[in-house]
Amino acid sequence: MTKLIGTHSGSFHADEALAIFILQLLPQYSDSLIVRTRDPIELEKCDIVVDVGGVYDHQTKRYDHHQRSFNETFSSDFKTKLSSAGLIYKHYGTSAIQTIIPDIEANNLEILYKKVYKSLIEGFDGVDNGISRYPSDIDPLYEENTSISSRVKHLNPSWEDPNPNYDEKFKLAIPLVGDLFMDTVKYYGLSWMPARQIVQDAFDSRYKVDPSGLILSLERFCPWESHLFEIEDSLNDPNMQKPLYVIFEDSNGSCRVRAISKKLGSFENRKPLPEQWRGYRDDELSE
Repeated sequence: MTKLIGTHSGSFHADEALAIFILQLLPQYSDSLIVRTRDPIELEKCDIVVDVGGVYDHQTKRYDHHQRSFNETFSSDFKTKLSSAGLIYKHYGTSAIQTIIPDIEANNLEILYKKVYKSLIEGFDGVDNGISRYPSDIDPLYEENTSISSRVKHLNPSWEDPNPNYDEKFKLAIPLVGDLFMDTVKYYGLSWMPARQIVQDAFDSRYKVDPSGLILSLERFCPWESHLFEIEDSLNDPNMQKPLYVIFEDSNGSCRVRAISKKLGSFENRKPLPEQWRGYRDDELSE
């Protein structure tokens, strides 16, 4: 019997589009139909309901987050209140990941599950719940309207459309957010995850590179920054001398040195390379 996924009618957002995409990755909902309504009688007929209905109950498969009493977060490590995307991911995310990467090991699955939430899903939750990433008294230097939430918002029919068809437009939103979800899982699962051991080995052997322990040398280039910060945080040692530079071989076979950022994503470095070195390479740099 065909499963029915219920969600609200009218204008739509990125969070319920992603929630439904994640559900339809699962075998039990792969051939499901989407019912867009606010009628409680019609929602009662659905096998699972997201983003509408005023109820959060995993046992009865009701996943709304709009009720005043709702304060659910992904885990105690996070403060962002969940949207329907986060709710569905919290309960079905590991199963969805396994449909994309079937042979993933259990330990890596748990790491990837948390990483995808932090790097992607939490953004959906924050935007849908109106939670700013930074203090509101800081004026942005430019407009930014290319986010996935903005793109989904712009799929809604125009207010001037005399015959708006929200259901047809919503069908376009699901693969839009779905492609982003798939790309994120594949990147972190198949590219980022295998790099962890390389970074761990470089961190553990840093005193062999230089007695100070301030220089990492990667066996081969890989996505290293987020792994390094997570390894450092896991040690929870306020007195630890953190590495300042990392050396790696680029795709052309040349060696590069990078100053390590003060924090992930920052353009400020822990200790910038000397200004008088900048702009030089090869023999000129050696001199």
